[in-house]
Amino acid sequence: MSKTPPPEDFDENPEWTEETTARSRPASEVLPPHVVASLVRRPGGRPAGSNKESVTLRLDKDVLDRFRADGPGWQTRINEAVRKAVGL
Repeated sequence: MSKTPPPEDFDENPEWTEETTARSRPASEVLPPHVVASLVRRPGGRPAGSNKESVTLRLDKDVLDRFRADGPGWQTRINEAVRKAVGL
């Protein structure tokens, strides 16, 4: 199956003009909500004011496997276990 080529006056990337700007609409007005949500870029990392610090720590594989086996939140559970072990 062959594709029909575009007409000669077709411009795949036309110039953005004041008229184009005037006709433009926010994505939230023209796209479904789930598509808009996928376009929103959220900042990564810890929330502002967090007292957490990222570190590199080597743990035995069986210890890590045990914490991960309980599902999401395993890093928080490790933090809680370490706090308990040091008396905090």
